[in-house]
Amino acid sequence: MKKRILITGGAGFIGSHLCERLLNEGNEVICMDNYFTGAKDNIVHLLDNPYFELIRHDVTHPYFIEVDEIYNLACPASPVHYQYNSIKTIKTSVMGAINMLGLAKRIKARILQASTSEVYGDPLIHPQPETYWGNVNPIGIRSCYDEGKRCAESLFVNYHEQNDVDIKIIRIFNTYGPRMNPEDGRVVSNFIVQALLGEDITIFGDGKQTRSFQYVDDLVEGMIRMMGSRKEFNGPVNIGNPNEFTMIELANEIIDLTNSKSKLTNQPLPADDPTQRQPDISLAKKELNDWEPKVQLREGLTKTIEYFDGLLKSGWTRK
Repeated sequence: MKKRILITGGAGFIGSHLCERLLNEGNEVICMDNYFTGAKDNIVHLLDNPYFELIRHDVTHPYFIEVDEIYNLACPASPVHYQYNSIKTIKTSVMGAINMLGLAKRIKARILQASTSEVYGDPLIHPQPETYWGNVNPIGIRSCYDEGKRCAESLFVNYHEQNDVDIKIIRIFNTYGPRMNPEDGRVVSNFIVQALLGEDITIFGDGKQTRSFQYVDDLVEGMIRMMGSRKEFNGPVNIGNPNEFTMIELANEIIDLTNSKSKLTNQPLPADDPTQRQPDISLAKKELNDWEPKVQLREGLTKTIEYFDGLLKSGWTRK
């Protein structure tokens, strides 16, 4: 059955892949974005599809529409972007959640919140299960994002308890793939662009801090499965790849795949930067039909490097 689905932040890196997949499954997709970090280029190839609709709108303002499902992805998600206007970041997470939950309540739609592994802060438990409350600095440089997302989760749970809104919450771990913004400051895009340009690769700290990298197709699959999961299961649920890599390992893998002459250089570690990040995905496996990542790092990096190489060849340069 064809569904009408609203995706806030639909022109972003992850949102555009979700739009594409849901259209390919025969749904009608309404993409909402204000282009703060999203880009029309990410979804321009979908504009000829009669079942795709594009709305320029800021989620901090109410919006009225009739849909069956809402994916709430709107929020800058890389430190460079979410620290650029920290107040706007908090407003997007909190007021955006209130507006979309209000919409879901009125039209009785199921709504999914794209939360983040950042709710765990710099974790003292490894790997991180959903039961862990986190170790977050509420007044630190990253708090506009961390605490905004934590508040959004609280809003979702309370709208469910108080107003019986049909909610789903996922916590997204580091995700990469084609259509990442080359200037978003994230480690994968940074390293790939530096390697392709033959520049030194910037390692913050000693490079031994770890991340678990998930290819975007695996995330989209997890999101769709969560949206379709049993009504009684609201989450939160971790969606990430449990394979853990140090920054040095990631840099060397990218140098190898790009045949780059880049060298590694070290810079001081930013404040509140987590030393470890790895999801416990046992709950996702249990509740989401044995969901687990299928694309491993080397394969995913190869596809992502191809995308960035194409960008550079088409004339992209740093602003």
